[in-house]
Amino acid sequence: MPKKNKTLTQIKRYIILFIGSIIYAAGLEIFLVPNNVIDGGVVGLAIMASHLTGLPLGLFLIVINIPFIYLGYKQIGKTFTLSTIFAIISLSYWSNIFLPIPGLTNDLFLASVFGGIILGVGVGLIVRYGGSLDGSEIIAILMDRQTSFSVGEIVLVINLFILSAAGLVFGWDRAMYSLVAYFIASKIIDITIEGLDESKAVFVVSDQADDIASALMARLGRGVTFLQGKGGYSGEEKSILYAVITRLEISKFKSIVMDIDESAFVTINDVHDVMGGSFKKKAIH
Repeated sequence: MPKKNKTLTQIKRYIILFIGSIIYAAGLEIFLVPNNVIDGGVVGLAIMASHLTGLPLGLFLIVINIPFIYLGYKQIGKTFTLSTIFAIISLSYWSNIFLPIPGLTNDLFLASVFGGIILGVGVGLIVRYGGSLDGSEIIAILMDRQTSFSVGEIVLVINLFILSAAGLVFGWDRAMYSLVAYFIASKIIDITIEGLDESKAVFVVSDQADDIASALMARLGRGVTFLQGKGGYSGEEKSILYAVITRLEISKFKSIVMDIDESAFVTINDVHDVMGGSFKKKAIH
């Protein structure tokens, strides 16, 4: 990548990280914290520590994350660590800026729902551009390498303990509302990272591959790639079609394939990012 393009990419990354931290801080200080509802991970620990000591939330966001940032630098990489440090410092700063602003609602359910949505957007932007706000995710990544559990499963277990601790500090009703906020935030994070128009990779094994490919290009406007395979049982050479479509096009895709070859073998998989190539739709006849 040319040096100029690399610099512009880095500038874009830090701008998005900055915006994500502002959004996240707004969700915390305007919806969750005034109602003693917490997020998971290190942020949840920081909220409880701030409540118990009376010290600023931003201070604990930095202090508690320090050992996790060190581990991230040693085990994951410099770029991730620098992005994470920038995001955490930005969050600490903006949480102090939003602190004097009174909460927008005293309704715990509304605070949990809208706080979770806003937090999810903020975290999603930060994760999408290579940063993190939560040291527990770093621990989960490192544990994933040593155990059979996935990162998501490890984060879930860690957060269950933290949200249980919230029940002891704020009361069990607040802990349950915190769980609601956490669940909503996790779903919004996925949407923010993957996009509303989530992409799908499709594979089709068929004796009528040419006809199916022509129909997909004509009726969906999607490019198709031919792969060569060999049947494990029959030993016959097979043509395999590969294409990337959107979630909204799945039904039409299935209809096109089944109209041509009802015996076609089809698999559909999630795609989290699409780069390069010609994914944009072509003209549909």
